Amino acid sequence: MKIVSTLAQQVDLPEMIKVRQRFPDSRLEPERIPDVLGQEFVRSGIGSKIKPGEKIAITAGSRGIKNIDLILKTIVKLIRERQACPVIVAAMGSHGGAVSAGQQNILDSLNLTEKSLGCSVVCGTETICIGETPDGKEVFLSKTAAESDGILIVNRIKPHTSFRGKYESGLMKMMAIGLAQQKGAEACHRDGFGGMAYNVESFGKTVLKCTNVIGGIGIIENAMEDTCELHAFTPQEIVELEPVYLEKAKALMPKIYFDPLDVLIVDRVGKNISGDGMDPNITGTFGTSFATGGVTAQRVVALDLTDETHGSAVGIGMAHAITQRLFRKIDMEQTYPNLITTKVLEQGRLPMVFASDQEAIQIALRCCVNYDINNPRIVRIGNTRDIEEIYISPALLPEAQEHPMVEILNGPQKFSFDSAGNLW
Repeated sequence: MKIVSTLAQQVDLPEMIKVRQRFPDSRLEPERIPDVLGQEFVRSGIGSKIKPGEKIAITAGSRGIKNIDLILKTIVKLIRERQACPVIVAAMGSHGGAVSAGQQNILDSLNLTEKSLGCSVVCGTETICIGETPDGKEVFLSKTAAESDGILIVNRIKPHTSFRGKYESGLMKMMAIGLAQQKGAEACHRDGFGGMAYNVESFGKTVLKCTNVIGGIGIIENAMEDTCELHAFTPQEIVELEPVYLEKAKALMPKIYFDPLDVLIVDRVGKNISGDGMDPNITGTFGTSFATGGVTAQRVVALDLTDETHGSAVGIGMAHAITQRLFRKIDMEQTYPNLITTKVLEQGRLPMVFASDQEAIQIALRCCVNYDINNPRIVRIGNTRDIEEIYISPALLPEAQEHPMVEILNGPQKFSFDSAGNLW
């Protein structure tokens, strides 16, 4: 589109300055994870619930959780030490296109395979109804998990991207949605995100009441998404303590220290980064009115999809501009089932598509209002999971110099566009 290119070329982009944002850095080193999990198995009593010969289902979700392969491998080992038979069960709701092959692809990309974990990995969407909530809603669960002798729920506890409640992303939601596959996930989403806080709790508690959940492993991460804490919970402790650790996880969430912005540039988005492709708790790009937070940016530009998202572009509708490179990678079969299940179709809308990174950024800036044309406020991040080192425009330099948790790493440099106007 020649006229679009002409309009873009009329916009001068500022140079950018690389800075490091510092966050509290408490972490659990990987070499300590096996010992900590072993201690938690004993302390919580989960280990004593596992009997020789029993089949124990362990949940594996679709998120790119740091050390998840080591965590699950260790859990498998702990179960085998008790002469039981562990099996990993794909627990990702409608992700992976709501088909077993898609689930398998996601787990493979996370290195969650039979070879790496040392036990069988079961993918599939078959469910059975295991009971009803107090208000009469049917609750579904993976058939493999429901027919096991015991279920161990494993997930990261953190703020959700679309609602606020006593339980958000974590063990309760893994029971209510992840382990429920597409059919059960859609049932839990039936009332929309306005009813999600209630449904996650009531569906999750129904799973606890009607199946043999032996406990859960809650993962807490620091702002750099390193493993910070690991806790084993009995079923009752899931109910009582998950809300406590959710508040801790919220306090540990990273943030962009510069706010408001004219343009926020996100290099890559994907389901392995966030359920919404880019975490709105960082970007402010919420797809519902039931959650708030993050920065305020007039325009958001997304440049590419991650390889690990396998074409799923959930959340892309919350950007204002994307590139042809990103557009060509979108797989509707991977994207739409999740959106239909969650009922947030807005996240699948197609933003304006531009020929290059440069053009997308220039048009986004051109379409801002009431901003200093000679000194725009721009931030560029690699993705919402890694915002320690970011780029800021000179307009933000005074704030960076005064902020005790920001370190300036270099002087102003031009965007490194190639001859086609792309950054890579």
